[in-house]
Amino acid sequence: MYHCHLHFYLAGQACEVFGIIKEMSPLEQFTHEFSESGMPKAEMAAKADVILADLQDIDIKEALQVLISGKRSGTELIVLVKKEQIALLADNLEEIKDIWIMPMSGEEVRFRFLRWQQACKISKDFLQSSHFLEATINSVPNLVWYKDKKGIHTKVNDSFCRTVNKTKEQVEGRGHAYIWDVEQDDPACIESERVVMETKETCVSEEVVQTGAGKRLLTTYKSPLYDLDGSVMGTVGVAIDVTQERAYEREILRKNHTLEMIFTSIDCGVMCHTLDGSKVLSINKAALKILGYESLEELMETGFNMIAPSVMKPDRQKLKDAIGQLKNKGDSISVSYRVQHKNGEILHIMGNIKLLEENGELYYQRFLLDCTEQKLEEKKKERRQKELVQALSIDYTLVCFFDLDTGKGSLIRNYDSSEKVYSPIFGGKEIFLEESMGQYIQKFVHEEDKKEMLQASSRDWIKKELAEKDFNCVNYRMFVDGEVKYFQMKIVRAGTWEGSHGVVLGLHSVDEETRDELHKKSMLEDALMQANRASKAKSVFLSNMSHDIRTPMNAIVGFTNLAITHIDHRELVEEYLKKIETSGNHLLSLINDVLDMSRIESGRMHLEESACSLPDILHGLCNILQADIHAKQLELHIDTVDVLDEEIFCDKLRLNQVLLNLVGNSVKYTGAGGTVSMRITEKGGASEGYANYEFLIKDTGIGMSEEFVAHIFEPFEREENTTMSGIQGTGLGMAITKNIVDMMNGTIEVKSKQNVGTEFIVSFTFRLNSVAKEPKQIPELKNSRVLVVDDDYNTCDSVSYMLQQLGMRAEWTLSGKEAVLRTHQAVTRNDDYCVYIVDWLLPDMNGIEVTRRIRKEVGENAPIIVLTAYDWSDIEEEAREAGVTSFCTKPLFLSELRSCLDSIVNIGEDGEGDKEDKVVPLHTGRILLAEDVDLNQEIAVAILGDAGFQIEVAGNGQIAVDMLKKSEPGYYQTILMDVQMPVMNGYEATKEIRKLENRELASIPIIAMTANAFEEDKREAIKSGMNGHIAKPIDVKELFRTLNSILEHV
Repeated sequence: MYHCHLHFYLAGQACEVFGIIKEMSPLEQFTHEFSESGMPKAEMAAKADVILADLQDIDIKEALQVLISGKRSGTELIVLVKKEQIALLADNLEEIKDIWIMPMSGEEVRFRFLRWQQACKISKDFLQSSHFLEATINSVPNLVWYKDKKGIHTKVNDSFCRTVNKTKEQVEGRGHAYIWDVEQDDPACIESERVVMETKETCVSEEVVQTGAGKRLLTTYKSPLYDLDGSVMGTVGVAIDVTQERAYEREILRKNHTLEMIFTSIDCGVMCHTLDGSKVLSINKAALKILGYESLEELMETGFNMIAPSVMKPDRQKLKDAIGQLKNKGDSISVSYRVQHKNGEILHIMGNIKLLEENGELYYQRFLLDCTEQKLEEKKKERRQKELVQALSIDYTLVCFFDLDTGKGSLIRNYDSSEKVYSPIFGGKEIFLEESMGQYIQKFVHEEDKKEMLQASSRDWIKKELAEKDFNCVNYRMFVDGEVKYFQMKIVRAGTWEGSHGVVLGLHSVDEETRDELHKKSMLEDALMQANRASKAKSVFLSNMSHDIRTPMNAIVGFTNLAITHIDHRELVEEYLKKIETSGNHLLSLINDVLDMSRIESGRMHLEESACSLPDILHGLCNILQADIHAKQLELHIDTVDVLDEEIFCDKLRLNQVLLNLVGNSVKYTGAGGTVSMRITEKGGASEGYANYEFLIKDTGIGMSEEFVAHIFEPFEREENTTMSGIQGTGLGMAITKNIVDMMNGTIEVKSKQNVGTEFIVSFTFRLNSVAKEPKQIPELKNSRVLVVDDDYNTCDSVSYMLQQLGMRAEWTLSGKEAVLRTHQAVTRNDDYCVYIVDWLLPDMNGIEVTRRIRKEVGENAPIIVLTAYDWSDIEEEAREAGVTSFCTKPLFLSELRSCLDSIVNIGEDGEGDKEDKVVPLHTGRILLAEDVDLNQEIAVAILGDAGFQIEVAGNGQIAVDMLKKSEPGYYQTILMDVQMPVMNGYEATKEIRKLENRELASIPIIAMTANAFEEDKREAIKSGMNGHIAKPIDVKELFRTLNSILEHV
């Protein structure tokens, strides 16, 4: 992040304007410093970054000459003049950044200065982004350059300069020949760039260039570089130096050749053959010699089939069994066997066999080592140490033999590489069991294990233990280089003990195995705890689902009862039905919560981006939560004043799901009389055509502990105090919310304090549906006074700001009584308010009463708009009688406020307004409906029949196929096909139809109309031969859109 300090020079007598500017806070990352003088001074202008000069009532030309001559080239000059003075600025317009026409109101000054600040910040942000981009390009190790159409380098990165050993000043503006120190440009390079610009496709090639470090081989990627109008203005290139890579490849070839030589010359036999043994893939001379053959041909002619015929018959089955144990790639086994040559010579072979894979084919790789001499030596050794053979384990680092009758012993094997532990104690010519073990124990064994080890190594104890078994093991701890390690002592009985009592004692480390066991035990304990926790969480899952489902159900049931009560009021019932539809749609999404979690975890959830409106999303959100907010007497504040772009592209269902989960939780966990607020801020810094939005949701609820906040986004997690308070929930909402936010490339943060409240901050970047426009002012209301009456300061502030954007002069008050008093004063002074905006619920008197009293003062002239977050239909008649002109619903967006004000002064703008976006069928005809459920048949027939279609119904897929076969081409315009039906499902029926001999019947449009609504279901429908997909419950608009789209091609 950067910091910008600006020095303002305020020249002139506009004290009021300068005072306002000095009071305004600088934007984030900026600081301000001010200097002033009554008349312009060149020396003060020279120190300033920005000059605001009041040129009213002074000699403009002289003042400008002083300021312009004194200021630096980058200093911005803003002049304050009267309208009639503008012509005097003509000669100096290039030096003037902005002209403020005086007089200006304080709000206008603040607005103009704020706009200047924002423009300045945008400029600084852009400069910083350019620096970031420049640094990024310069940081990559590859060569990057830009060329114009003539092949001149217009931009290069640092890696490019380092490679050619030139500076950017030497390279930029130069052609290929100069940069690479050659006599003329490379024709191949010129041709490749011409092809790139002509075909507008990326070209990949290899080029050899000469640098100060010698010749380099570059792999180049060249792409067209486009101008702002879309025309090709040159090329952009990236080059990767592959000189070293090619050198590595040559080195690999050399090494492969060396390995080939080693393969053919080493004494160890190596051979590879197929799994069935019918083909030898490779074999070296050593392997042929060991097996007793002169050549591969001789080996194959003698009947090689996995086993060479020279392998002695007693060992053949053992060798086959060993090979048969290899099941998986990478498995290996060692086996010893014998071969007999033609001359009768017998060789002992140590073989290693490994199962490998190359190019998808498995094969055996075998190593053969002639160990005949070693085998003979081993037999001699076995005879010498026959009594000790069972004890000489390769795992033991120390092996000694002891005679228990005398205590004397001898060292057999010592693998103490450091020679610090065993050698000083057991390395003597004559050692004694109890004496040597006593020294070892006292010096190295852990204090807690000494007693057990001393007992286990005493001669009497060993005799007693081994009288009934062959060996005894004791595990203990010892110190190795200052660290505690786990070791084992094993004492094995040697011989029959008929005459003497000999034992073999071995010591070795079991540290790795012991620690692995301890680790596995710990992991099993942790896994058990987690499993128990998950089991406990999931066991209450079904009971916790109730609240999340009942929220929209409450709205559906409540508005259904209201619709029945007001059945004769068509407009009112229509409004209730729209809210029922909104809640029903959300209920449908909630039912899928569990499926959503499963699909998220399996990676099968996909986003569906479409055009949507932020006002629609928030009003729908309020409709769903309205009943709960009213029941708990909560205050809900939604601030949208900082939102300029309202139409966006996003997954509306998922965004609504995120916001409802967060706001719904705030409502759920906030006690009666509390406050829930959401502020939507449109942040800067997004790419063109995109906008950054921040949703801040706060409440004064029960809050959460720090421990729970760390786990809030894990499935089935719920804070203990929520269950104690009787609040129900699934424990999935926050996990789904976090995953959806991640999928939408957003971020979510949470701050909470118990008994204080919780704050969530969610940030998204959305593609804009239309370019934001400056709010259009209403001529009849321009500069009109407006009084805003609301007991919430934030509402007053945001509505007033919106009115100022529309060119109106806004005032506000928090009291209904004060509003009446101000109205009286305005009438008395003959300075009336042109519009009143009054909240429905005020603490001292309600909005209806405030309206009555205002009407007594102003008569019928001034429009009065009631602002409410609740359904106003029940009080509409009373409100109209009291003098209310119109109603606005919270949350209030700028576009909605303007539309309301526009309507009360009867200013239409070519059909813009509250016209509902209705979709009607553009075509009619006969439709074959394949549906097995009677209720679904009735709904579809009613909807389509009202739209002018003739409907024929088939109870399953087979009936639909038969009805189509019997019809003439063109009799049915399309088929609406359910998927899950008895006898024959929709997919099978579609495939049967597509196979009909009559091609006109076989090509009839088929649209899936099914409750299988996931993305994979849509793909399956298209794959089976269908032309479209409509999800149940039926969205009538989407149904007609799909029918219109398909039938227009019939």
